[in-house]
Amino acid sequence: MRNICMTVSYDGTAYNGFQTQPSLNTIQDVLEQAVHSLTGEKVKLTSSGRTDAGVHARGQVINFYTESKIPIERWCMALNTRLPDDIVVSGAREVDLSFHATRSAVQKTYRYSIRCGRHPDLFKRHMEFYHPTALNTDAMAEGLKWLIGTHDFTSFCSVRSTKLSHVRTLFDARLECEPVDPQLQSFTIHIYLTGNGFLYNMVRIVAGTLIQVGEGKRSSESIRDILEARNRAKAGPTAVPHGLMLWEVLYNLDTIIT
Repeated sequence: MRNICMTVSYDGTAYNGFQTQPSLNTIQDVLEQAVHSLTGEKVKLTSSGRTDAGVHARGQVINFYTESKIPIERWCMALNTRLPDDIVVSGAREVDLSFHATRSAVQKTYRYSIRCGRHPDLFKRHMEFYHPTALNTDAMAEGLKWLIGTHDFTSFCSVRSTKLSHVRTLFDARLECEPVDPQLQSFTIHIYLTGNGFLYNMVRIVAGTLIQVGEGKRSSESIRDILEARNRAKAGPTAVPHGLMLWEVLYNLDTIIT
């Protein structure tokens, strides 16, 4: 038995999220079907975390068990020929049998992208939330600083969360702006959140609240008060899914066989 780990990138526009759901088109189903086509095995793969419908991934991580003897260096090419153009696997490696893509993760980074200015970017319309009026990026960046550290993120979590604890640690929370596109007279704001774990809709609620800070509807310091309230109603709206991307997942390298 072998435990194969891969990095997966995907455009989530056409999918009903990552995790298998009855009668719906999901990333997991497509990946498992590709493995079955290659090896004849019906595998049940594990991911670092599920993403919602319309959400994308640059660095999703999966693992699955197989009896196949296919050399590790051939897995990616073999699977990519069986996958649609909006899903790509890379970085295949054999890992210890105890490796679990969800439980073994030590750090995740998500990115939320906002196009701000006169015109949207046609070619990135499925990857960015478009905001036509100006946003105060300095205020947004200041607001993000209140999120760094260990907090109860109940205010930034969907009321449908089933987690027993809403305490999470954010190691980094930052904002980056791309240069203005002179033709479109707009630019992209990227919000990066890095932590040991995330709650249901947490990044999208943070993004929705920060947009209100950028609009001047809330102060930067209000982020602190929202955290302390531990009340979802105190935070802003849940931002649209297509601006969100699972950017990177990190693991303890001791679990990887080289």
